[in-house]
Amino acid sequence: MSARYPFPDINELPEDIKAKVLEVQEKAGFIPNVFLAFARRPAEWRAFFAYHDALMLKEEGSLTKGDREMIVTATSAANQCLYCVVAHGAILRIYEKKPYVADQVAVNHRKADITPRQRAMLDFAMKVCQRSHEIEDADFTALHAHGFDDEDIWDIAAITAFFGLSNRMASFAGMQPNPEFFLMGRVPRQK
Repeated sequence: MSARYPFPDINELPEDIKAKVLEVQEKAGFIPNVFLAFARRPAEWRAFFAYHDALMLKEEGSLTKGDREMIVTATSAANQCLYCVVAHGAILRIYEKKPYVADQVAVNHRKADITPRQRAMLDFAMKVCQRSHEIEDADFTALHAHGFDDEDIWDIAAITAFFGLSNRMASFAGMQPNPEFFLMGRVPRQK
């Protein structure tokens, strides 16, 4: 629940939003708080999740689902967003099948048990997050050396920027991570 903005009643949501929330609940076993927090403004909810899905669920490019969640976790930590670090860290642990990776990436990606390619990706994402005005050709060259093309680089930057918005909305609203996220990917899932 959000500390500042109460969640709307799920039964009073527009049908398209209610259906998506229930679909997520069916898959995850719970409703991630972000789905209800943003539902207080249906037009914004639709725009937010359309862009989220375009970035995070796309099939094109060389970024894996784990790479995408790694970008979110690392940059959300830099933005001090508790909700996104915990929620996306949980998803990262599941995709990468590594119970410690989210904590490592959130604290210091340069010391994390990740590939050199992922380290280069996160170096760039952190620069976009904290100093995007300093991006230069050398940043692209470094990523090209790891097999990223210009469209992949756009994806890294877009994910970073989108979650900068998400981080700020979650933080200002006092959105708290669901308790379920804390154990996901750390312990075997209960059947």
